[in-house]
Amino acid sequence: MAHLDVYLNRDARTSNSRPYVVELQSGLLDNLPTTVIAPLAKPQSVDRLSITRLNPGVNVKGTDLILLTQDLAAIPRSLLKSSVANLSPQRDEILAAMDFLFTGF
Repeated sequence: MAHLDVYLNRDARTSNSRPYVVELQSGLLDNLPTTVIAPLAKPQSVDRLSITRLNPGVNVKGTDLILLTQDLAAIPRSLLKSSVANLSPQRDEILAAMDFLFTGF
C-alpha cells in the first residue's frame, strides 16, 4: 500500500456519496494493523460549506471529488483491497489540508 493510494469505498451506506477513500498514513507504517483514511465525496453530496484549503478538489478516474479531510478515520488495513488511483501529484495540497486541520495554518 502506498501513501495517497485511492480505494473504492465498500461501505454500502456511504459509497454513493463518497465513492472512494484515500490512504493518508505513511507507507513506512504498513506493518500496523490500521491505517488512516479520508473519504472522497461527490461535490453535490457535500451539504456544508466546503473550505477549499481544508477540502481540496481531486479527480479520480475522470470524476471530480472533494477530499473530506475533517472526516479522517482509522480503519483496519485489511478493509482496503486494490488501489484504483494515486493522488501523489496533489500531495502538497493534501498535506496542506491536513496541516490546516491540525494547526489552523
